[in-house]
Amino acid sequence: MSNVILFGGHGKVALLATRILTGRGHSVTSVIRNPDQQDEVRAHGGEPRVADVQEQSLTDFADLIRGHDAVVWSAGAGGGSADRTWAIDRDAAVLSVQGAAQAGVDRYVMVSWSGSTLDHGIPQDQDFFAYAQSKMIADAVLRDSGLQWTVVAPSTLTDDEPTGSVDWDGSATQVPRGDVAHVVADVVEDPSTAGRTFRFNGGGTAIAEFLQQR
Repeated sequence: MSNVILFGGHGKVALLATRILTGRGHSVTSVIRNPDQQDEVRAHGGEPRVADVQEQSLTDFADLIRGHDAVVWSAGAGGGSADRTWAIDRDAAVLSVQGAAQAGVDRYVMVSWSGSTLDHGIPQDQDFFAYAQSKMIADAVLRDSGLQWTVVAPSTLTDDEPTGSVDWDGSATQVPRGDVAHVVADVVEDPSTAGRTFRFNGGGTAIAEFLQQR
């Protein structure tokens, strides 16, 4: 069983993934900024670690990550200030990748966004540009890191009941957070998903089958 460190541990996807992973026998260290969130993290099976990712140096990230078997990055600014988005979704994410490499922890799972491509198409004068650009950059750095990486890149998230199935092609443009958490947990457990990017919506293909598609 793996000892996982999960950044952004109080996010909805992160909490659901923590519950799944700990239910399967893994241990999860959940990195959170707000100490008031510790009880909720524990209620989902995680062990909270209070640290603001915006304030961590490369050495800090390496020290946090060292001794774990896998990293899951699910932290994000959540909109609002573009400066905060750059600081968390780009800069902190990149530092965490560098920190994992420095700490000798090869397995890294990035929770990203389905549009995180070089040609994401978001105009530079739109508020969403900082997020789209940050996700594209962080994913590119991870792919070039030499780590055993997987990028989990869902479309628009909803709080609908999870179905256990996803797809990329099709009419859906949204996916339940519970299904994203299921994908995260499954790829953490499956080393054959390393070196792959999974972009997906809600759909009709069982998650286990979707992850084996080439």
